Parts: sequence; structure tokens; C-alpha cells
Amino acid sequence: MKADKLEIIGRQIKSVTYTGMAANLVLSVLKLVIGHLAGSLALVADGLHSVSDLATDAAVLLGVLLGAKKADSGHPYGHGRAETFASVVIALVLIVVGGAMIYYATLAIARDETTAVNYAVLVAAVISIVAKEWLYRITRRIAIKSHSPSLYANAWHHRSDALSSIAVVVGFIALVFKFGHGDQVAAITVGLLIIWVGVKVIGDAFRELAEGAIDKETIGQIEQIINDNPDIRHWHKLRARTVGREVFLDLHILVEPDLNVSAAHEISENLEKALDEQIIRPINITVHIEPDVPEMRK
Repeated sequence: MKADKLEIIGRQIKSVTYTGMAANLVLSVLKLVIGHLAGSLALVADGLHSVSDLATDAAVLLGVLLGAKKADSGHPYGHGRAETFASVVIALVLIVVGGAMIYYATLAIARDETTAVNYAVLVAAVISIVAKEWLYRITRRIAIKSHSPSLYANAWHHRSDALSSIAVVVGFIALVFKFGHGDQVAAITVGLLIIWVGVKVIGDAFRELAEGAIDKETIGQIEQIINDNPDIRHWHKLRARTVGREVFLDLHILVEPDLNVSAAHEISENLEKALDEQIIRPINITVHIEPDVPEMRK
């Protein structure tokens, strides 16, 4: 069942990522060509941002490919951390792109460069906003469903691209109202937004690498499933962590002291089955069975 979940989710991640790659390729060419012809630094920077999206799409696919590999003697907990590292790569790309946008925009202001009004810039930016916001929404939905850190990071990369295009529109409006550096100020604003997103993604990735607890919603679901099992009299020492998209869980359960080994094992098996069926994420559980006697209720 766990393998089936990983396979289904993996297909969904690949599908939405391939869609993003196709859109990013078209948007990159559109923005770079129009930005260059119109002399719009903000649109060129926005185009480079879309190019960086292609790189992060590739990182997501690589992370999913490596993360889907079965556990082996060298990696007994699987290869799920590959997706986490992919999210860090995406975040670093975001930070570099944001910094480059700020640098070149600041340089243009220092040189007192101004940009002429060109409505092709506005059209390209609006197309990008619509496309990238749509990509953000569908990517984020699957990222939340699959608990994929790299896909979630990529969703925010789409959103940051939409925000950068919004900034291009704002800069264009500023140019219409005779503010000559509107384009460059827009590029700086976009750069700061992109850096902020990158830092946030890295923080989330480091939290997982530091063995942080899984989200409260999933923990609440797990506790409810345990409590709903009438054969489990008490439980304690519940610990859970994530490895990529998978949850690794260990737990002590207290059962009727007079049960034989087979009956106690069946309770454990039923609990594992219930968790696997009711939790969306792939679950790997280790259950320690104890007799329900006063000294064991720690």
C-alpha cells in the first residue's frame, strides 16, 4: 500500500512539474525577447526568473526520481531526503536570482538609466501573472496533498514569478506617470520578495533535516486513529518524523495482559492497516506492545 501511494503521488508530481516546465519555457522566451526589445530591465529580470524556474523544475523531477528509490542496506529509511535537498537547491536558486535582480536594478538607477513606455511589456507581464498564478495553485494543491517539500518550494517559485510580473506591471504604471525609475524599483521589489521566499523554504528544509516533528494536523489524525481502536487500552511514547514525503512513526501500545502473541500481533497489524488507509501520506510504523499493568502506564 505504501509503495502504491508513493507511485500515485509521484505521477501527480511529475505531471504538474512537466506542465510547469512547458509554461516556463514559453514565458521565458516571451519575456526575454520583449524585455530586450523594449529595454525593460524588470521584464528581462522576470524572464531570467522564469528560466530559473526551468532549473528548479528539473530539481523537483530529480528529487522525486531519487526519493522514489526503494530502501537498501545503505539507506534503510529510503531516499526521501533527496526531495528535501532538492527544495534547498530550489531555494538557493531563488536567493541568487533575487540578489541578481536587485544588483542590476540598483546599477541601472546609479547610472540614471530610464525606460520608455512600451505596452508590449504590459501584455507580457499580464500573461505571466495569469499563467504563473494558475501554476502556483495547482502545484501547491498537489504539494500539500503529497507533502512534497521540493514541490511546495517549486509552487512558491511559481508564485514569486507571478509577484515579479505584478511588480513589472506596477513599474510600467509608474513609467506612464513619468517616474523614470519605476521599472528598476519594481525589479528591486521583486528581488526582495524572491529572497524572502528562498529563506523561508530553506528554513522549512532545515527543520526537517534537524528531525523536527511532523505537522500537528497529521499528529492529531494519528492520535485519533489510535484512540478509536478498542483493543488498545493505553498508549505512550509516540514519536514521528518525516523523510521526504514519508512519515516514520514509533509507538508503545498497552493491551490486555493475558493475550497470546498472535492476538497482540493482530492488534498491531490492524493499527498499521488503519493508519495506512486513513492517512494520505505513506506511513512506516514500528509498534512496541506492552501488557496493560499499572507499572507500564508511564
